[in-house]
Amino acid sequence: MRIVVQEAPFDFGAEAQDFASGHTDMGAIVTFTGVVRDIAGDRLDRMVIEHYPGMTEKALEGIAEEAVSRWNLGDVLVIHRYGDLRPGDMIMMVATAAPHRKDAFEAAEYLMDYLKSRAPFWKQEFTSDGGKWVAAKDEDEDALSRW
Repeated sequence: MRIVVQEAPFDFGAEAQDFASGHTDMGAIVTFTGVVRDIAGDRLDRMVIEHYPGMTEKALEGIAEEAVSRWNLGDVLVIHRYGDLRPGDMIMMVATAAPHRKDAFEAAEYLMDYLKSRAPFWKQEFTSDGGKWVAAKDEDEDALSRW
């Protein structure tokens, strides 16, 4: 299991290849990458993501450890960025390896849902109208109910 919180961009292809290599006993590798998107009806200039070092990594490790305890996984990767991000920038990556695809897909979805709602990051969006903090969304909270 590898958890990374970093400011710098990551190379999705290199990370996915590195994660997949050596897992000859795994039948499924699932990857997901979240991208900063422009705000519908507005023009997003940038998003600033803040976090508390140490606390954030510990929270992400807890989420990943819960996934490992629920599904038959061989490995987990979580990368999450912080700092100034622009539309189109990769913000996070989740990868799971499992003997069977069902476990790999379900664990990846679980990780994405919990990272979206429970990871201690604070996001501020900046448009031509100024900055505003991103509030939690009901649909993100609702997504947790299936787990």
